[in-house]
Amino acid sequence: MMKRYLFGITFFVAVILSLSVKAQTIYDLRINEVMLVNESNYTDNFGNRGAWIEIMNLGYNKVNIANCYFTDNLNEPKKYKIPSGDPSTVIPTRQFIVFFADGVTQHGALHLNFKLDSAIRFIALISPDGKTVIDSITVPSITANQTFCRMPDGSDNWSISEITTPNSTNDVFTEKVSAGEKFRSYDPTGAIMAITSMLVVFAALIVLYRIFRTIGKTNQKAVQRKQQKASQAEGGKVVEEEEISGEVFAAISTALYMYETEKHDHESAIITIQRVSRMYSPWSSKIYGLRQLPNRTVSHQPKK
Repeated sequence: MMKRYLFGITFFVAVILSLSVKAQTIYDLRINEVMLVNESNYTDNFGNRGAWIEIMNLGYNKVNIANCYFTDNLNEPKKYKIPSGDPSTVIPTRQFIVFFADGVTQHGALHLNFKLDSAIRFIALISPDGKTVIDSITVPSITANQTFCRMPDGSDNWSISEITTPNSTNDVFTEKVSAGEKFRSYDPTGAIMAITSMLVVFAALIVLYRIFRTIGKTNQKAVQRKQQKASQAEGGKVVEEEEISGEVFAAISTALYMYETEKHDHESAIITIQRVSRMYSPWSSKIYGLRQLPNRTVSHQPKK
């Protein structure tokens, strides 16, 4: 029973993951730019010019567009199947791929089996099931070398452009506004920014205060529990430590000072022995072995 339950959960998760991966792959593709009449514009690998369709991958995973379909008529959704096994059909994340609607399929997987022109202006990208429309667009009447493109890339805003960007972003046509500039337009005086900054700082201080207070209380309770356990183990009561007053510290400091200052009061009791640098030893010197005679006083008496 447990094995069946685990198998069911695994199967359900696998289905969900497969659906999410599918949702992040082919359904993130968009027709991003279309040219109907190409007289002096983008060329294929053979140097030929023709109508082309740019597909963009809006997702953040690589997408292999193989086995999807292109059509210029929804009554024939499987008009051109993109062949598999060609590495050129893999679109990196947030990148582009260009298909040529020139009817020359022998030139490779990126060449459709039908043509687009000023008369045939509808194009649709169909999912591998041959039914679901991933994206489609009817191009308005445009002149040669003009394109109908999304600006910015992948958006719902379409425009006719004289400048073409096959295999590249269309954002070069749009004026990019930074987030700072947008915020400046909303808050020209800076009051909102100042208030927001102060609120963030006060909120952070309050959070830190609560955290440190909680930690302090927790540590205090832990110490009290340890003291209670120790007292119970010894069969006694918890003895709270008394705080030592400032007078006690002063008395101890005074006693130590007096002890250190009175330590050398009797300097006469200290004997210092120093080395004498002499070539001879005073103990064996002969001059110390001679007897000193007392001084004689000679008195001269006058003759009688």
